[in-house]
Amino acid sequence: MTIRPFLYFVLMPALLLLAQAVPAHADPAPARPAPAGCTGRPSDTWINVAVEGLRSDSGLVAITLYADNPRKFLVRNGSLYVGRVPAHEGTTTGCIFVPDPGVYALAIYHDENGDQIFNRTALGLPAEGYGFANNPSTLAGLPSFQSVRLAIPRAGLLTRVRIKYP
Repeated sequence: MTIRPFLYFVLMPALLLLAQAVPAHADPAPARPAPAGCTGRPSDTWINVAVEGLRSDSGLVAITLYADNPRKFLVRNGSLYVGRVPAHEGTTTGCIFVPDPGVYALAIYHDENGDQIFNRTALGLPAEGYGFANNPSTLAGLPSFQSVRLAIPRAGLLTRVRIKYP
């Protein structure tokens, strides 16, 4: 009976030290390949984007990726890349490569006429459906950069963006 407490108090700390020295996953699983049709400059990191609320199958869905820099957000030539996928009424899922794990911003629009331009009215208001990462409110105008930032720590994550039509 006295051996049991001895083993517990002597061997248990040694086992705990040994367990901390060995990584939890000594043989990591090989990286998953990106889904077919993933757009952008190929890298080991990508994000899947489910664009919800599309009103038609017409045209394309444009997924615009921005670096974590508010001065480049929504400005001409400010994006890292624009990926385009065929639109599907309801939900369209696209995949876009990102350079590395990190923080990015996403802006999406439904390019219904397929001209690869975000069309606006004569007053400068959106003429096509649009959305942003984190689905911020746009009632008072464009969302802040802070509200659309998205952490992408590893490949294969999914984010959902709801399209709003004018």
